[in-house]
Order: sequence, then structure tokens, then C-alpha cells
Amino acid sequence: MLKRLWRHLTTTRASAARAFPAPSLDAIESAITASELTHSAEIRFVLEPALDLGDVSAGVTSRTRARQLFASLEVWDTQANNGVLVYVLFADHAIEIIADRGFDARVGADAWRAICAEGEAAYREGRFEAGSVLMIERIGALAARQFPPQVRPIDELPNSPLLL
Repeated sequence: MLKRLWRHLTTTRASAARAFPAPSLDAIESAITASELTHSAEIRFVLEPALDLGDVSAGVTSRTRARQLFASLEVWDTQANNGVLVYVLFADHAIEIIADRGFDARVGADAWRAICAEGEAAYREGRFEAGSVLMIERIGALAARQFPPQVRPIDELPNSPLLL
């Protein structure tokens, strides 16, 4: 518990921005935009440097926080219920994927875990941009099989990554 508290106390927005500089965030946005041309699902990428110490003390997990953001950012509110949140909690080196019911019912939890594992492997090597883009590509490939692109695409969620 103390180690986690220390990590969250010492992980700043600046440290997350060093791992994900502006060109990397631009590459992630471009990957989301390109991906969404191949399907009608919506992908949202959120990077949070650290949790508030109160949340850490209360035992809030990366999964719990991802679910909170999934709701508050209204990723669940897409027309076809096919929004996907990729959440990175930098202090914990954790990646979570939360998919709306329309998508999650078609793709099993094992697929989401496999995508997270690929991203985490790249992150361990310090390849944050590459790992993020890879996850988006993998999600996009699953989405393309389940949700064909629309004739007139509607972009319901922002494609730009959100750095909290």
C-alpha cells in the first residue's frame, strides 16, 4: 500500500507527458481517426498520470477508475452501444479496456486482456506510442469485423487522447 501511495504521489502530469509527448498524442489521435474509418465503433483513449491520494487510500483500482471514466466521459452513450475506452493509469503501469455492451457482448474478455497485455509489454520496453497505437489497431481490427463502417460516418466521441 505504501509503495502504491508513493508512486501516485511522485507520478506527475509532467512525467506522463515525458512518456507521451505531444507527437505521441498526435500519433494516437491519428491511429484512432484511421481506425474509425474502417468501422462504426468509437474509441476513446485516456491517460491519467496518477490517482488522488484519497482514491489510492480507499483502494480504487485502475479497473474501477476506468469504469468511472467510461461513465463520466459518456463512452457508453454511442448510438450503437459500441464505444471502447482505453485507459492508462501511468503510476500503476496499468491498462484497462472497457467496452460498451454492444461491443463487449461480441468480443470476449480474453480478447481485451490480450490487447492490454500487448500494450503493457510495449510500455515495459518504454515504447508508449507504439504500444498505444498497437492497441488501437487491434481494437480497430475487432471493430471492423463486428461493426462495418457507415456510409456517412458520425464521429460521436473525440479522437484526441485525453490527458487528465
